[in-house]
Amino acid sequence: MAREPIYIVDGARTPFLKARNAPGPFAASDLAVQAGRALLLRQPFAPTDLDEVILGCASPSPDEVNIGRVVALRMGCGQRVPGWTVMRNCASGMQAIDSAIANLQCGRSQLVLAGGVDALSHAPLLYPPAMVRWFGALSTAKTPAARAQMFAKLPLKAMFAPIIGIVKGLTDPVVGLMMGQTAENLAWKFDLSRRQMDEFSVRSHQRTIAAQQSGRLKEIVPLIDAAGKVYADDDGVRADSNADKLGTLKPFFDRKYGRITAGNSSQITDGAAWLVLASAEAVARWNLKPLAKITDSQWAGLDPAQMGLGPVHAATPILQRHGLSLADIDRWEINEAFAAQVLACLAAWESDDYCREQLAAEGALGRLDESRLNVDGGAIALGHPVGASGARIVLHLAHALRAAGGSRGVASICIGGGQGGAMLVESCA
Repeated sequence: MAREPIYIVDGARTPFLKARNAPGPFAASDLAVQAGRALLLRQPFAPTDLDEVILGCASPSPDEVNIGRVVALRMGCGQRVPGWTVMRNCASGMQAIDSAIANLQCGRSQLVLAGGVDALSHAPLLYPPAMVRWFGALSTAKTPAARAQMFAKLPLKAMFAPIIGIVKGLTDPVVGLMMGQTAENLAWKFDLSRRQMDEFSVRSHQRTIAAQQSGRLKEIVPLIDAAGKVYADDDGVRADSNADKLGTLKPFFDRKYGRITAGNSSQITDGAAWLVLASAEAVARWNLKPLAKITDSQWAGLDPAQMGLGPVHAATPILQRHGLSLADIDRWEINEAFAAQVLACLAAWESDDYCREQLAAEGALGRLDESRLNVDGGAIALGHPVGASGARIVLHLAHALRAAGGSRGVASICIGGGQGGAMLVESCA
C-alpha cells in the first residue's frame, strides 16, 4: 500500500563517548537534552510547536523511566507537548522514528521530534537474590540484637559478587545467549575468519577518521559537562588500529574456540541522536527545507540465536516492494553490532540457499558493493549506545546521501531477541 513520505527536516547527535569502567560524565537525559536543545534552537518553529516528542531508550535510569517526557520538559517543549518512550532493544531509536511516522501519516501529528539515547556507562550493578533476601530480612529486624544477628549472617560472597546489569541486559532470556555468542553462531554458519572480522573493524576506524578529518560528521553537536569541559568528537575511534594488533586480542564470548573479540565488536557507549520529522503540511507551513524523506520501513523476526541477520530480513522486503536490487541503493547503513554480524548479512544475501529458504526469494540477491556500505564508519569505531543507534544510522544516511549526490539509501539494524529493522530513505537534494 502506498503511503505518504515523511520528511527528515534536520537532526543532531552527541559525540558518542566510550564507557571506561565507570559512570560517564552525562546521564542519558543530559545527553538527549543537550543534543535536542541545539537542534531546536536552529529551527524556525518553537519547541512548543511540536506535536510530540518520542525517545527510544533501552536502559533508562530508575529516576527517569519515561525519559521521553522528562527530556521534553527539560528542553522547553512545555507541558502541552506529550513526551513518551519506546523500547525495542538495539532499534529503540528507529522505533521512535517509526512511531512518529505512524502518527504523522494518520494525521495525529504534523511535527515530531524523535530519536534515541542510552548512557550505558551508567548501567547498574545489581545485587544477587541472596543479598536481596538478606536486605529484606534486615528490614524486619527491630531490635539491636536482631540486627546484630542479621549482620552475622551477612552473605559476603553475594555481597561482593554483584550482577553486571549490562551483561544481564545483553543476554537473550529465551535462548540463553549473550549477543556476542549469537555473533559467534554467524561466524560459524558462514565460515567467517578472524582475519576477515579484524580487517572489517580496521576499515570502520579508518573510515570514521577520514569522515572526522573531512568534516562529514555534520550532525554532531558538542557536549559540555558541569565543569565546562567540551566533548566535541566520538572518542572511541582508534587511529592506530590494524589487523595485526587486533589479531592479538583474545576471544571474549567463547574463550576457547571463538573469533569475536572486543576489537571486532561495537563499543559500550553513551550517546543520543534526534531527528525532526514533518508531514508535507508542516513542511509547507513552516517553510522547511527537508534533508531527506523516509518512504518505507519494515520490521522482521527471526531466530534469536541468529539475531545478527535481522538487517537481511528487514531490508529485503523493502527492496522487493519497490522492485529494487542491492545495487540500486546508493548508500547503506547497517549497524555494526559485530563485524561478524555485518559480514554474515552480506554472505546471506549472496547465498542461494539462504535467500530461497529464509527470504522467499528466487535466489541470491547478489553482492552488496561495500564501497556503499557504512562509508563513514560504524559502531565498531563510533560505539553503540543501544537506544540511540537506530536513530543515528537513519540521520547519518540522510547526510551521506546528500554528500554523495545519491538518491536512495537503506538503514538497517539487528535487534536482540531475534528481530531486524530497516528504513528506505530518499534524498530531497
